Amino acid sequence: MKNLFFIVSAFLITASVINAQPNKFGYINTSQLLNIMPESKEADSQIRLEVEELGEELENLNVEYQNKLQKFVEEQESLTTVVRQLRERELVELQTRMQEFQTGAQESMQQRRAELLQPIFDKIDKAISEVAREKGYYFVFDIERSGILYFDDETEDIFPFVSEKLEL
Repeated sequence: MKNLFFIVSAFLITASVINAQPNKFGYINTSQLLNIMPESKEADSQIRLEVEELGEELENLNVEYQNKLQKFVEEQESLTTVVRQLRERELVELQTRMQEFQTGAQESMQQRRAELLQPIFDKIDKAISEVAREKGYYFVFDIERSGILYFDDETEDIFPFVSEKLEL
């Protein structure tokens, strides 16, 4: 991805020199910006609380499992075969529930984080677009994610020319 960034940058700079037009390019590190935004800190705090709540639930399941395991180990010699198999099955099912809970909790937290951060990213994108227009930038690159965050609407899409060249 970073190679693409440098290739596109080199092409655009070369094109501006050839055309003798003073094109302006900008860059920003959106991760750095995200880290200093108060909304981001609030989202992180909210996520932390939800993770703690899920952690408590997982700990409760773990305590239940440990208690049942300890009881099983202490009593297994005196249990009949049928009861021993039943308790072993209960332990395996409880382990499975714990694993499923942990996986579900991780997925849920990833979705929740994305949900909380999306309005913040939208705000950042809007501000970048406004600054780029105000300052006359043709392109703004994100140096953290190696992507184009803004491009002037008056730039030309060369897709039709390239597809024609490739006879598509």
